Amino acid sequence: MSTATLLSTTNTNFQRPATFQLKTPTLLFTRQQPVFPFPFPFNSKPFELHTNVLTDNPLLSVCSASRRSSTTTTATDGSVSELDDNTRKVLQFALWAAEGVYIIWLFLLPYAPGDPVWAISSDTINSLIGLSLNFFFILPLMNSVVGINLLEAPVLHPMSEGLFNFVIGWTFMFAPLLFTDRNRDRYKGSLDVLWGFQMFLTNTFLIPYMAIRLNKPDTEYTPKKASQLESVMVNGAPVVGVVGGAACLISILWALFGRADGNFGGVADRWEFLVSYLGSERLAYAFIWDICLYIVFQPWLIGENLQNVEKSKANLVKYLSFVPVFGLVAYLLCLDVDEEV
Repeated sequence: MSTATLLSTTNTNFQRPATFQLKTPTLLFTRQQPVFPFPFPFNSKPFELHTNVLTDNPLLSVCSASRRSSTTTTATDGSVSELDDNTRKVLQFALWAAEGVYIIWLFLLPYAPGDPVWAISSDTINSLIGLSLNFFFILPLMNSVVGINLLEAPVLHPMSEGLFNFVIGWTFMFAPLLFTDRNRDRYKGSLDVLWGFQMFLTNTFLIPYMAIRLNKPDTEYTPKKASQLESVMVNGAPVVGVVGGAACLISILWALFGRADGNFGGVADRWEFLVSYLGSERLAYAFIWDICLYIVFQPWLIGENLQNVEKSKANLVKYLSFVPVFGLVAYLLCLDVDEEV
């Protein structure tokens, strides 16, 4: 009887700690949903009592929610990027289509005013040679103003000379703009060669460049070393702007008042000649196309490269960029050469 009483007492004493052990983990996890059933080992560490750490820990749950929000944002950004990508493709398609129309209509088909390139007349060739000799009015001014007559300047209608030099002067100023274009690395060819051909064939080469610069950036691209022409054009951008702008301004004045002693008539007569010239000469007709395209490309390129301009003058250049010729002059005069080079 005494032995049974002793065993009963011992058993009762051993059960109390067990009851206490059960209450301890129960109180510890009443606020959370335990994954495993009780009882837990008495010597277990708190972070070992949960296996689903991401869902049970409030702090990590917040982080997980943040990641989900980030994923959602990324998906939204992806749709915006997709829209931008579609816009880019549409613009590229439009530019390549414009290039095709430009070449086919102005060079090949006989329907535009004047002769196509495959049936060009000798008069057109002689006119083109004469206009080239009077480039930037250097030869005519040397003959009439300076008095140097080593080579006589061809006498052409001042309106045709003015139109030719106006477009060439504007094209001349595109060189520093192309060399400082932020997307110039997407064009894998030589910008020296491209601009050189642009001086002769204008938008025949500028339109493809505008399309190629819309390509996606090449992450493996290695920047090229600046050529001598690039260094001269960028460092001398203000000079290029002054010379090109002056050439365009002189071209307008020359077209209206040049060769006053040459019996070319007054402003009304010259305007009448211009209308007839545009309707009969393919070169003049193509220059009108070039002027219209330059009006579009100038603010496009300048607007995407305002970071190259002095910060205090960026807003001024931004608004002037929409003014033909003068906007490009403003960009070149306000170019931050130290920052670019």
